[in-house]
Amino acid sequence: MTSPSDAPRASFARRHWGKLLLALLVLAPVAVFAVWSTIALAYSYSDGTRTGYNQKLSRKGWLCKTWEGELALSNVPGQAPELFNYSVRDDAVAAQIQKLEGRRVALSYEEHRGVPSSCFGETDYYATGVRAVDADPLAPGAPAPAMPVPATPVPATPAAPPGGASPAAAPGVPPAP
Repeated sequence: MTSPSDAPRASFARRHWGKLLLALLVLAPVAVFAVWSTIALAYSYSDGTRTGYNQKLSRKGWLCKTWEGELALSNVPGQAPELFNYSVRDDAVAAQIQKLEGRRVALSYEEHRGVPSSCFGETDYYATGVRAVDADPLAPGAPAPAMPVPATPVPATPAAPPGGASPAAAPGVPPAP
């Protein structure tokens, strides 16, 4: 037997089952997206440092504004640089990168694979810090690096033959006085 208090609950569920199903269909994907985003951004696949010249840093996006940058990696001047595209989530890191424009920098990054939206950044690489690197000794206009001066070897003097005679001179070399 049902009690009088159970009747309103059963009646409510029967009248609003469509609304409950719709709410479940909307909230479930939102919850999955939130959990997936949190996990993808909390754990990094890899991290490291890239060194080069910051070529570009701009704030992009229609709805979600993100910092997107490009680092030119070049080992030798005159060589075509390899470009490293990265995103910046923190405005303080973006300000540091902008302060070091035109200088050689070491960019620390983390790689986050599987981020479900470009709202967090257009690349998988997220810059976490930046520091200036000493001047590139091969850059045009840079002073030449100090080269170590090799020690001049002292020529070995041949031992005197027994009897006190002077050693024979090498062919083409005049004898020493």
